[in-house]
Amino acid sequence: MIPGTDDYDIDLEIPDADVERALSVMPEDVSAAPELSYCRNVFLPLTTACRYTCTYCTYYDPPGQAELLSREEIRETCRRGADAGCTEALFTFGDDPDDRYTAIHDQLSEWGHDSIHEYLREACEIALDEGLLPHANPGDQTREQMAHVADLNASMGVMLETTTEVQAHGGPRSKTPGQRLNTMRVAGELGVPFTTGILVGIGEDWTHRAESLLAIREMHERYGHIQEVIVQPVVENERWTDGSPDLATMRRVTAMARAALPEAVSVQVPPNLAPARDLTDCGIDDLGGVSPVTVDHINPEYEWPALQELTAVADAADVPLRERLPVYERFVDDGWLSEPIEAAIDADSAAGERFRAILERGENPVSA
Repeated sequence: MIPGTDDYDIDLEIPDADVERALSVMPEDVSAAPELSYCRNVFLPLTTACRYTCTYCTYYDPPGQAELLSREEIRETCRRGADAGCTEALFTFGDDPDDRYTAIHDQLSEWGHDSIHEYLREACEIALDEGLLPHANPGDQTREQMAHVADLNASMGVMLETTTEVQAHGGPRSKTPGQRLNTMRVAGELGVPFTTGILVGIGEDWTHRAESLLAIREMHERYGHIQEVIVQPVVENERWTDGSPDLATMRRVTAMARAALPEAVSVQVPPNLAPARDLTDCGIDDLGGVSPVTVDHINPEYEWPALQELTAVADAADVPLRERLPVYERFVDDGWLSEPIEAAIDADSAAGERFRAILERGENPVSA
């Protein structure tokens, strides 16, 4: 039984035979993808307040230190991103700030909002106005919260991380797998193209890794909404000193992901955190969102690679590199997009032309 699923009435049983089959997969059992894709984005940390205190995370700030990104900062960053040819505004924030973050709640109220999700909606409107497609990753969400912002997002996401309870999530405000799976289910019920993933090396074992990937597969088989799964190693930082998974581990778990997931679901590794060149033969087909404008605010010590470096990864694998939008093409073709997102892509504007060019051409020259 996956912890927390009973709390959210999630009926999810992973057959032992499926787990054993996944555990048997090795890198030589999968094929390299015929191409690699990536998306140009800007990273917008809406707030660093979070109700959780995961021991590997440098993103959250304690009460009194957490801040909100202002409207002006959002607009300026989006404008810079659009000028640099980006298509995605990646909005992140820690899971709903709890009652300890009085300054954050006071600031939201001063700006005319009752909740962080109301402010997120305004932020998405700004991004669309500046010519970017929003992709929000705001952690666990209720159906009401996600429904409030889903129509202004091309896609959304949350990392499952793992289906087991780990000490790295410990403390009085610990996240649970059930919460994450519920968010994934809500996205499926609302018809939201969705990104999720696993975090490798936070205390889970191989069975938990297989189970996590199979839980994601089950959710996709129910709703068809998972567009990509990120295989992300935990990395050393000022709060995490327990090491990162070695290359052999990353190769095996990446191959496991490719074998366990449906063919339509992309397998992604973040090239600033994982050895992408050494994983291309393990089934990855995406290098994620990479920004020529902003840093990775979740892992600020690990710089994004220059776009030329992505070309080098693809060249080493002898496959083409293709630019994509923050929503995968099949969701565009199959009518998953909301009216505001469709309107942005169809708009008679420089941004609309850029979106359509990427969809129509499927490949874009990489430039600095």
